[in-house]
Amino acid sequence: MRLEPLTPAHVPALFAAGGRDEQVWRHLSAPTPHTEDDLHAIVTARLADAARGVRLPLAVLDRASGAAIGTTNLHGWDVRTGRIEIGGSWLGRRWWRTGANREAKLLLLAHAFDTLGFTEVRWRVDAANTRSREAVTRLGARPADPGAPPHGLLHYTMTATDWPAARARLTTR
Repeated sequence: MRLEPLTPAHVPALFAAGGRDEQVWRHLSAPTPHTEDDLHAIVTARLADAARGVRLPLAVLDRASGAAIGTTNLHGWDVRTGRIEIGGSWLGRRWWRTGANREAKLLLLAHAFDTLGFTEVRWRVDAANTRSREAVTRLGARPADPGAPPHGLLHYTMTATDWPAARARLTTR
């Protein structure tokens, strides 16, 4: 996998990868795009957030084809506390359970911890999204509030202290 800044040029490949797929968009804050124009509007909104300095939207590219197969974002950063969030991530269903998410998140975590110097990465996951909860846990994140009721948004965290062991485990997989 490769990550690069999201642009409108990614829209056709992204739409082919996961547009119209209700399963892909089910737990995301944006509605399922039923046309390329719908997806273009979502990308435009993400880029407007980037222009305001509140989000870094990235395209996830398939290494073999170079095509965009999903997106991920860094957002909610607070340099004072050292926290940053990963969210709004999706991959076309064809790439589920292939290691593509793990590889993309490994790149994103390395950027957050090693390049940007954050001390904590967080995720907010819909409690009903079992697949994402399991994926975040496999990355090495743990519930930020283990006693939270299993509904609504659940918070997961990985700290800079956790990162070396998580990186070693993820790179050997």
